[in-house]
Amino acid sequence: MRIGVTYDLRSDYLAQGLGEEETAEFDAEETIAAVCQALTELGHQPERIGGIKPLTQALAKGGRWDAVFNICEGLKGVSREAQVPALLEAYDIPYVFSDPLTLALTLDKAMTKRVVRDAGVPTADFTVIEHEADIAKVALPFPLFLKPVAEGSGKGVDARSLVADRSQLESVARDLLARFRQAVLVEEFLPGREFTVGITGTGEGASVLGVSEIVPTDKYVGHAYGYENKSDWEDKLNIVPVTDADAKAAGEVALAAWKVLRCRDGGRADVRLDKNGKPRFIEVNPLAGIRPGYSDLCFIAEFQKLTYRDLIRKFLESFLARHPGLQ
Repeated sequence: MRIGVTYDLRSDYLAQGLGEEETAEFDAEETIAAVCQALTELGHQPERIGGIKPLTQALAKGGRWDAVFNICEGLKGVSREAQVPALLEAYDIPYVFSDPLTLALTLDKAMTKRVVRDAGVPTADFTVIEHEADIAKVALPFPLFLKPVAEGSGKGVDARSLVADRSQLESVARDLLARFRQAVLVEEFLPGREFTVGITGTGEGASVLGVSEIVPTDKYVGHAYGYENKSDWEDKLNIVPVTDADAKAAGEVALAAWKVLRCRDGGRADVRLDKNGKPRFIEVNPLAGIRPGYSDLCFIAEFQKLTYRDLIRKFLESFLARHPGLQ
């Protein structure tokens, strides 16, 4: 197949003057090179496209592909991850990974938690601060954990995210509202083990690829897998494969959420144990990072003795099962 590849290259946005944290979700050149190499080794013809604007220009000029491998995060708006797949659907071009509805929903952590909670998937109690006036309405018991409602890559999560009283709640909430210009998610703090669950497949064909645990060192920043811990993780934490009872339970919660949210082909979900040792869904990433030697999903694949090409193959197998006419 001739497969277009859509992505946001981090270096492009840095060159435009955006900061390191602002561009944390975007891809490194080595990721795009690795994806294209894997597609080539699997017998396909990859063609680099880039983000939403180059894609729009290419489509307007008549560009078409048998399929698109979409890892484009988007830049503007709360539905930014949904923009590329929506455009591809308008042109009837099939693409790998989740659809616009799922991507728009899952970027909003609070809306996601409402959906999975309604379906019976366990998640921490939470509320949302839309405006400063909402801070006084928070009635959850302390300690609480705060983060932007619609960011990825741990943005906005740092040493101050865990708040122990109303004074800290007000300070951190005001700061997040001002910095990120979006609502703040306020959750019951989950003090137990933290897991990242890799998932491949779609619907009833989805399965847990593997589970890894985030194990902090004494240099860990704060109380969660936030931006500083993710971006410079080597001396702050260990990422280890786990298969014990807690890990299995975390995998079951993650997979249940994956199916409820109708995620497709491959991605990652985060789960943490509460004070009673019970797994609670945190969030799902249906456009998980796939940078070799860096991204959690790639580590999980390596723990399962899968090569990078094997991982890309799994994504394509799920995609092709949805589009049997392309095989």
